[in-house]
Amino acid sequence: MIATLLTGSNAPEREQILQRTATLLAERIGEVVAHSRIYSSQAWGFSAEEPFANQALRLRTSLTPMQVLDVALEVEQIVGRDRAQEAWEKSLTGERYASRVVDVDVMFCDDEIISEPRLCVPHPLLHEREFALEPLCEIMGDYCHPVLQRSLQDIYSELKSK
Repeated sequence: MIATLLTGSNAPEREQILQRTATLLAERIGEVVAHSRIYSSQAWGFSAEEPFANQALRLRTSLTPMQVLDVALEVEQIVGRDRAQEAWEKSLTGERYASRVVDVDVMFCDDEIISEPRLCVPHPLLHEREFALEPLCEIMGDYCHPVLQRSLQDIYSELKSK
């Protein structure tokens, strides 16, 4: 299976964090067969002082999608994500999202469609997020979204034109 992940960080040392995250994911999930450059964008869905850095990764793996998710969550913790701190920040601001050291989202697992309480693939908000589509388009723009039945490049182009 090819698992497609999106990593993100808005910590001050965000590029180094994404590099470390990619290394740990490769060690635990499988060979990186494609990766985008690191993109910079403003926070999405909340206000943040620091911009975000995002990178798309495609990894060949023998793991199941749930195992990929579990490893992604483990890597987030190793790199320094503190979900309790984020929850505290969100409670103070009333925002849905908060700044984070690292975030790893499972975007695709081959062409599978998964709707489980812990994992929805393709990522359900992908079509609304330029910061995710831009790095994904770099490495797989012609890929046909298995639910929307459109290429990622078409989805991205439409979103940018709004």
